[in-house]
Amino acid sequence: MVLRILRNLLIAALVSAAATGLISLFWKMIGGGALPLHGWIALSLGVLGTVVLAWVLMGLAFKSDREGWDDRVDNTLDPGRTEADDDGR
Repeated sequence: MVLRILRNLLIAALVSAAATGLISLFWKMIGGGALPLHGWIALSLGVLGTVVLAWVLMGLAFKSDREGWDDRVDNTLDPGRTEADDDGR
């Protein structure tokens, strides 16, 4: 379990590093100035935060689907729902 988490964190860090490098390269190609150290730190944290947030939210979606939480929703009190809308699930 711990090795799996570490592997996933390593993959996230590699994806973030590659994205940061590509964004910096694109910035230089369009004529932007050199990125200072604080810019690298901000860009890296932003990309890493986005990757981690996407990873966590997708993990929660898969966990919810696997454990059947999506099937347990009670829509009988939905004001826009009629009995004709029930598809048998």
